[in-house]
Amino acid sequence: MNNETFELFFALLSVALLAGTVVIFAARLLAPRNAGAHSIVSGFSPLAVPLAAAVTTTCTLGSLYFSEIVNYKPCIMCWYQRIMMYPLAIILIVAIITKDTKVWRYATPLAAIGIVISTYHWFLERFPNLETGVCDVDVPCEFIWFEHFGFVTLPFMAFTGFLAVLVFTTLPTQKSE
Repeated sequence: MNNETFELFFALLSVALLAGTVVIFAARLLAPRNAGAHSIVSGFSPLAVPLAAAVTTTCTLGSLYFSEIVNYKPCIMCWYQRIMMYPLAIILIVAIITKDTKVWRYATPLAAIGIVISTYHWFLERFPNLETGVCDVDVPCEFIWFEHFGFVTLPFMAFTGFLAVLVFTTLPTQKSE
């Protein structure tokens, strides 16, 4: 397979993840007043941490593929996102193995910080004048390696991963155990 195929695959995966995350989040908001939404949340809850682990592992492997195999050089904002994502993959896998029901306590801050960084990075791609001096001239943060559907770039993919982790690991049934 060529690189463009992987780019499209990860872009589609990101959009699908975002759609699923929005459905789970909406169900979570409606659950107290709607039996159908409550059944979605309670049915999804046992899968939340394993799916969050799968998301972060896929994000980690995807970023390594693009930087180490395809040679897309990560900018400083990409590194900051990796600093949040890579530990999440390990933390969530360990939480599954140890049956840690309080993983949300340490996954939530990493995911929330990752959301802020990836959102800022995505906006930098759109509006380079927002750059505040954090980016390197050799590998500028506003450089877009690829884009699909007019909005899916590497920072957007990271954003969807972080958002999914935040929503999945903070489901009420996860938090109350």
